[in-house]
Amino acid sequence: MNMYQFFEQTMEKCPTTLFLVREKISFADFPKLVRARATTLKKIGVQYGDTLGVLAHNIPEFITTLFAAWYRGARVLLLDTNLTNSEYDNMTKLTQCKLVAAEKSFFYDAAGFEFFDIQTVDDETDPELKPYPLDANDIATLSFTSGSTGTPKIVPLTHFNLIECANSFDDFNQWFQPGGVLYGFLPLYHIFGFAAGFLAPLHFQMGILLQPSINPKLILSDFKEYRPHVIPSVPKMWELFRKKIIEEIKAQKKWWIVSFILKNQKWLQKIGFGFIVRRVQKQICAVFGGRVQLMIAGGAATKPEVEKFYNDLGIAFIQGYGMTETVGPFCGSRPVKKRIPYAFGAPLGNNECEIRDKDENGIGMLWVRGHQVFGGYMNNDAANAESFDERGFFCTGDLVYMDKNGELHFAGRKKQVIVLDSGKNVYPDELEAMFLDIPGVKNVAVFEHQVNGKTVAYGVFSVEPDMTADKLSKAVADANKRVAKYKWVTHFAMTTDDLPMTSTQKVKHHLVKQNLIDGKYNEI
Repeated sequence: MNMYQFFEQTMEKCPTTLFLVREKISFADFPKLVRARATTLKKIGVQYGDTLGVLAHNIPEFITTLFAAWYRGARVLLLDTNLTNSEYDNMTKLTQCKLVAAEKSFFYDAAGFEFFDIQTVDDETDPELKPYPLDANDIATLSFTSGSTGTPKIVPLTHFNLIECANSFDDFNQWFQPGGVLYGFLPLYHIFGFAAGFLAPLHFQMGILLQPSINPKLILSDFKEYRPHVIPSVPKMWELFRKKIIEEIKAQKKWWIVSFILKNQKWLQKIGFGFIVRRVQKQICAVFGGRVQLMIAGGAATKPEVEKFYNDLGIAFIQGYGMTETVGPFCGSRPVKKRIPYAFGAPLGNNECEIRDKDENGIGMLWVRGHQVFGGYMNNDAANAESFDERGFFCTGDLVYMDKNGELHFAGRKKQVIVLDSGKNVYPDELEAMFLDIPGVKNVAVFEHQVNGKTVAYGVFSVEPDMTADKLSKAVADANKRVAKYKWVTHFAMTTDDLPMTSTQKVKHHLVKQNLIDGKYNEI
């Protein structure tokens, strides 16, 4: 089966269900748009084996063009909307992409390819045009790795990989209901948004509510009008929503009673006051439209207090783990009674993992294998030889450990692990999570750096304008006492600017370090 056939299978189950919710386009009506767009692509020369770039925000034409490209037998190059023209030039050259379907705001004088207005109105449909009989193992999409820890690589994902990712969401089928609404404001060009915001609802016959903006007012307005059932997002957004909700309740001088009710809800239910708990939960959940059943977090670790907050509201909260090479969510957490903070779960679907070369704390390298794992980087034999073993396992480059519940925890990237002169390992993620609890700290990057000839764990803090060097120094010193002395961060810098981030709000450590070397931060 290929992706277009996968869509047809879903359409046959629920033809009248809305697929694109805002546009009121049903599953049965959508193929008309695809055939019209495929006709246009045929006229401009797109055919089997071609690479069609897509450069757009979350607009309906993004999904229409995806399916139209597959209809024509082409593969799709997913392009990040936050890159530079030179990066687009390089990506299209490396993938032999001669045509990019983009919003007009992205057009520029490109030398190696042509632009096609993705919002062009397709006015004709060739009735004789049939979908190309793509094989499940044909390449469906091409993506470039984020490059946050090195040189970007080209990741080809097959139709089989994508469909198996969609199927793996069956582990959470109690929250994905046919006819429900999934909120799609995570960028579709990124693998997390593509998997959770496109593949999952397609599998479960759910409608997608596309939102091209991350403007909180627009998002909250959508929640009120369309009342989504499932919302995927990055942890930073969940933190912001939680903070805003608590601030508004505090402004009404009601947080003391609300927090008491949520914290003691089990006890209140036992003595017959469950109706009070439900009333408080309902009032707060109205912010999200009142129907949300599941929240999904990915791209980074979610703070325990954030996850607990939404669980206390009666909403299932899932933490996922994945990468471009695994079509996004490879692992997912399960609701357990005594959940250990920061766990991102166990492999989903037809996937498996091994933790190799563990240290004395049980931390080792995560290797994965399964139907979602790609077959290898394009035209990069050296990287493939380094990344795969003889059994077909792929090395993620991530260090993890397993808790007593059988769930995995992220300990850091192998390339980001700080090896001190003493030989001890320091894991930046552990320290960054600790420092983020400091009031006034917006973000932090911890990395290996040379100071006076010694290797140290160095921190760069992005802070609020009212944070002073003295206040930060004291707060960092106090936080350091929570970990072993060899892990202490005693050399650091601060800035009121935001740290450079990826599209899923991961800090680009290598850029932060280069900015430090270039003197862009105030060393303390």
